[in-house]
Amino acid sequence: MTRQYIDCREFPSTMNCSVALSADSPKELLEAAVQHAVAVHGHEDTPELRHQLAKMFKLGTPPVTMPSAKAA
Repeated sequence: MTRQYIDCREFPSTMNCSVALSADSPKELLEAAVQHAVAVHGHEDTPELRHQLAKMFKLGTPPVTMPSAKAA
């Protein structure tokens, strides 16, 4: 299996969360991402949340630093 990740730094928020999660299976990553979204960001564990999170998964591992935001 190919490692996958999801990175909160890619989604601006008021708390500037810098957590990135990775796992070898999509099921394992989804469970970790849901737990983080509920415990830290106050989301409710719903099928819709799970679907949205799963769509955000990327192949590989999270970068050490995120690219700078583009100038408007």
